[in-house]
Amino acid sequence: MSDLIINNTIEKSVEPLVKEDFVSDQMVKWCPGCGAHSILHAVEKVFPEIGYKKENFVIISGIGCSSRFPYYVNTYGFHGIHGRANPIASGVKISNPGLSVWIATGDGDSLAIGGNHFIHVLRRNIDLNILLFNNQIYGLTKGQYSPTSNLGAVTKTSPHGTIEHPFNVGELVMGAQGTFYARVVDNQPKLMVEVMFEAARHDGTSLVEIMQNCVIFNDKVFDNIAGRDVREDKLLKVEHGKPMIFGSEKNKGLVLKDFDLQVVTIGENGITEKDILVHDRYTDNIMLHTMLAKLVYPTVIGVIRSVKSATYDDLMEEQIEQVKAKSPIKCMDDLLNSGDTWEI
Repeated sequence: MSDLIINNTIEKSVEPLVKEDFVSDQMVKWCPGCGAHSILHAVEKVFPEIGYKKENFVIISGIGCSSRFPYYVNTYGFHGIHGRANPIASGVKISNPGLSVWIATGDGDSLAIGGNHFIHVLRRNIDLNILLFNNQIYGLTKGQYSPTSNLGAVTKTSPHGTIEHPFNVGELVMGAQGTFYARVVDNQPKLMVEVMFEAARHDGTSLVEIMQNCVIFNDKVFDNIAGRDVREDKLLKVEHGKPMIFGSEKNKGLVLKDFDLQVVTIGENGITEKDILVHDRYTDNIMLHTMLAKLVYPTVIGVIRSVKSATYDDLMEEQIEQVKAKSPIKCMDDLLNSGDTWEI
């Protein structure tokens, strides 16, 4: 899969790398059964296949269970402070475009205290990759409700059920003018790897939301849609250029009617496969992507949006070159002898 990665500003590895090159010698201290383990294994598979030199990867994190990630991957990393992973990563990428920058964050870290930074890194479209672990709970601090906890969720800080309406991550991405949004479940590692590859090859800010199980404080929160016995009928994996069909019998699909997405059954009421919407992840029209992100039944997984747009880092480099070309100051002597000068 390494030939998929087309960013020529990042130095490629001369020798082929393998998963073991990225396995850290640090003890992984997540709880047994935590969904974060599968995310880590996916990254260990993706990084060597991307083909960059190991020292050209860097992982930035904030605070939370997800933010232990830099310790668990054998490459450069920075463990930041709560909610500040995105601005730190922005500075790293802008100052050194030759790095492949990845952010490990959680629903509390990026959507609560880091919410302002989150929307602006998406708006700026800096070329970096965000892995958002969404377990709908504060796990590290022992079970408080988070910005994505479902209305009515009973937690340590909402013993009678939360009365707050949760954020929809995809909707936030669309509202912040995000150019890449994908959603996966931690119990589907193959799809997780595929989506991370797509995120890596995207030129701009990529956001991968990972619905992740917290076995201690929010166990089985996604079982109603991602459990083995229901996921065929509750999840819709979208693929570009293919009709949006799902179901254990592959006879359910999405149509657009009355400005809304509706589930229909192929073979009923004259519905055929030709009536089913075909997924276009590259369209600039954000309306359908937003509807797909907000859809509850079925819950949409896979790459929902991937559009081309100028990146902040490319525009900054271009602006610097334009200013340098027009500036009369070409060296330090020019600078020291410019403006008001005098002799002593």
